Amino acid sequence: MPTAYITAPPDSATDLARMLVDKRLAACVNRIDCQSIYRWEGEIANEEEVILLAKTTDERYDDLVEQVTKAHPHDVPCIERFDDVPIESFAAWRDASVA
Repeated sequence: MPTAYITAPPDSATDLARMLVDKRLAACVNRIDCQSIYRWEGEIANEEEVILLAKTTDERYDDLVEQVTKAHPHDVPCIERFDDVPIESFAAWRDASVA
């Protein structure tokens, strides 16, 4: 089962997380404040961001990526996939929440 790792500016992170849960693309989204340092257009940027960890299913992952790409304020949003093996009770809850 995948977890989507997404970074977003603080002012849009909550809206993105709520959208994913509302559209049943994620059962749960955790928010973690972070400082990101990255290269963009030849310059080094240093920005406050939020990490969103969105718990989803294989069947909903592609739809999640599509919706985040449309709604995200960055031209190139960070969306990465981590496959995990949760405990059975959590996996059952997650599957039911995104059905």
